[in-house]
Amino acid sequence: MNTPFRGIEKLDEVYFIGIGGIGMSAIAKFFHSGGVKVGGYDKTATELTKNLEASGIAVHYEENVDLIPKKVDLVIYTPAIPEDHKELVYYRSNGYKVIKRSDVLQIITENSFNICIAGTHGKTTITTMVAHLLRDSGFGCNAFLGGIAVNYETNFWSSEKNVCVIEADEYDRSFLKLSPDVAIITAMDADHLDIYGTAGSMEQAFIDFSKRVRPGGLLIRQFGLKRGKELNSDQHITYSLQNENADVYAANIRMMNGSYEFDVVMNDNMLENVRLNMGGMHNVENAVAAIAVASSLRIENEKIKSAVGNFRGVKRRFEYIIKNDKIVFIDDYAHHPEELRALINGARALFRQKKCTVIFQPHLYTRTRDLADGFAEVLDLADEVVLLPIYPARELPIEGISSGMIIEKMKNKNARVLTKEKLLGSIKANFVNKVNKEFGEILITAGAGDIDMLVEPVKEILKEI
Repeated sequence: MNTPFRGIEKLDEVYFIGIGGIGMSAIAKFFHSGGVKVGGYDKTATELTKNLEASGIAVHYEENVDLIPKKVDLVIYTPAIPEDHKELVYYRSNGYKVIKRSDVLQIITENSFNICIAGTHGKTTITTMVAHLLRDSGFGCNAFLGGIAVNYETNFWSSEKNVCVIEADEYDRSFLKLSPDVAIITAMDADHLDIYGTAGSMEQAFIDFSKRVRPGGLLIRQFGLKRGKELNSDQHITYSLQNENADVYAANIRMMNGSYEFDVVMNDNMLENVRLNMGGMHNVENAVAAIAVASSLRIENEKIKSAVGNFRGVKRRFEYIIKNDKIVFIDDYAHHPEELRALINGARALFRQKKCTVIFQPHLYTRTRDLADGFAEVLDLADEVVLLPIYPARELPIEGISSGMIIEKMKNKNARVLTKEKLLGSIKANFVNKVNKEFGEILITAGAGDIDMLVEPVKEILKEI
């Protein structure tokens, strides 16, 4: 294939099992952009798979060996695919070269300058911000994102510059195959305990990731991380929202109509009056981390400020679907208690007098089981809560584990579990007919499952207000 990256042999055709995943689709686009024939399977059609098909990539949705290409040079699969998947079994048993998504990223990036963003929260937004700052400023980069950049309506773009900006995924320890020149670690909260077993084991994986930073490279870590001093790098700096003990932090933060203005203080530099047109104080902190990367690359201050100012965010990351005096409708990917806390607190801080209703779809039975107390505590921050049934993803049901167990642990009794169908009727009854005329209301949809499929139907209902 035609590519600035060494280490990728001559390939004519590549097949993806699980091509609709956000990370998988980015790599599929990478190969497609290099002139390789690309095809793949996924369980269901989504906007991502429709986009791939529109670009000329063949996708099918039936687990069927008769539908798969037989002359492929490489088969790539996501660890979310079960081991007994018929197509995966066929390719393995017939001697094809079959590798994980993380192996491909390792090969692609072996000879490039890599900026890798890791952490249990914020990595998608920071990765997209960093990639946007480099692209918008003219520095240039190849981007492999875990979300859709609103500015460009894609999760991948290529450049002749041999620089890669990569979302470093901790799931299945994938990020331990990367070799960063610049790395960010945002958080190391307990998650993916179905993979790691214990919080300590997961924290150790982040420590191991920090050791992957190349000699002379830079580690940028959130100030105050638990076990942060165990993170290893030749040189490192810390960032924070407002803690002046950090090497990089925001000061003089002003809120205005869902946006922020602030200064960024660094050891050897300062940016004044940076404007971020994105909700949530956690996104100000994310911007501070991204700005630290851009500054370390010696990108000019005015170019950084301009790029932050025209950054339009990431799909499903504090994304404003509707924003007017009557209703503010926000959609977000939050699926961990701490992500929900940042989301709800961010919305309430920006729109202080508005009633806040959260519709949350728990993701995975194991995560619900392990973090039910945390979900209950955080959802109590809302005035009203609706839980959808658990989205199982790759898991089978676990006896006794349901959305109802979160409700049982909540102090706020204005909470209930509804199916998607009943939810839409509830929104019509409670918002269209009963919206607070004086202060207006906030509606938040959150979760990593298929709750995003409800965004357009909900938006259409709310337009009646």
